[in-house]
Amino acid sequence: MDVRAKFLGANRTVTGSKHLLEIDDFKLMIDCGMFQGMKVLRLRNWEPFPVEPSSIDALILTHAHIDHTGYLPRLVRDGFSGPIFCTRATAELAELLLRDSAKLQMEEAEYTRRKGYSVHTNPEPLYNEKDVERVLPLLRTFDYEELVDVRPGVKFEFLRAGHILGASMIKVHLKGNEHEKTILFSGDIGRFEDPLHPHPAQVKDADILFVESTYGNKPPVHNNLLEELAAKLRSALKRGGCVVIPAFAVGRTQMILYYLRQLFVTGRMEPCPVYVDSPMAIAATRLYKHYLDENFPGNTLDDNLFDFPQLHYVSDQAQSVGLNEIKSNAIIISASGMATGGRILHHLANRLPRPEDTVLFIGFQVEGSRGRDLLDGKMEIRIFGEFFPVYCDVQKVEGFSAHADRDELHQWLKGFESSPKMTFVVHGEIDAAVAMQDYIKKNLGWNAMIPEYLESYKLFSGI
Repeated sequence: MDVRAKFLGANRTVTGSKHLLEIDDFKLMIDCGMFQGMKVLRLRNWEPFPVEPSSIDALILTHAHIDHTGYLPRLVRDGFSGPIFCTRATAELAELLLRDSAKLQMEEAEYTRRKGYSVHTNPEPLYNEKDVERVLPLLRTFDYEELVDVRPGVKFEFLRAGHILGASMIKVHLKGNEHEKTILFSGDIGRFEDPLHPHPAQVKDADILFVESTYGNKPPVHNNLLEELAAKLRSALKRGGCVVIPAFAVGRTQMILYYLRQLFVTGRMEPCPVYVDSPMAIAATRLYKHYLDENFPGNTLDDNLFDFPQLHYVSDQAQSVGLNEIKSNAIIISASGMATGGRILHHLANRLPRPEDTVLFIGFQVEGSRGRDLLDGKMEIRIFGEFFPVYCDVQKVEGFSAHADRDELHQWLKGFESSPKMTFVVHGEIDAAVAMQDYIKKNLGWNAMIPEYLESYKLFSGI
């Protein structure tokens, strides 16, 4: 059995995660993410796929985020028809996220066509809702730690990764004529202390390791998260306006609701109206409640962990636009978390020019996103083809990330009882990836490399 790896995404960047294993003549892909952020990366979504989609035999998903699943409808449209393995919660979240992704792309294409600001005569979405429908019958769901046969000599299992609901690491087991080997894909590793997600599983060994490095150079945040959030919100509301929080619909919205409830219930902050303006976030919150026991075996969390009297869910588009009329003392939570699309855009168009309002970020902002531009201090932001001045206050609360920080990544790596033959550092911007590589080489003594986009590497020969 000969095994090669081809790196099709999340190489020297945090987006577009795709890793292809060629096991003799069998092609197994791990994740199928859409590129986001910088234009040079987004353009890759439109290039011919580096491997003929119909030649890929099977696909495994670590979790549902769009940078790990968002290219699936395009891959299926272009010929992929094999099984897509994932956890049950990932399957349900992926359906929500992909439907939303297609809807947003179709709306944006129609808007740019109507306004005429696209360079294309007839702008089209990368995929549409019908393409999403073709993906759903291919999903196959399995439990954590269940060994799944993919083909003779190839099995895998899901291990808990934390991060978001349903997220997993993937351990591939290869049994050849002479040897048995394992390949571990870390996926996105979650926090070690997270009120809504389990502790990442500690893996003791793997022959080959693919490890994420999103925060490979980010030291721990030693703050009292509740107190800092309360202080930022109190300060923002004293300005006389509203607070807009761009939040990922899956994971971050539920986390901010959990903490707001704590602040209001314990009296750390005077309650105020809170609006969740994202149909997908509303649906995801229902799924979080539904999978509470599965996500936290033996959990003791309150079934009402997201609910409080001041909370309002906004599903209707007209109601969403109506939030623009609220001038003070309200918190609006809307997707997307990096302000790349969705309802958050009309909130930003309305709030950015208002000095009394505040935009509060609680998550990672990829290079090239509107969120990153705002945090970097840009004085005008392009939305819907127009430029809006930034007069509002822009703030960030550290500690809400769904990704393990530098020290947590190091702690997880040190849990290995034997060193992998090779460690591939992926899913990190170059500075973070280099910092992770340096740590692995100098402190652990392992072989580690940062692969280039489209690079191919032989993992095993004749096993």
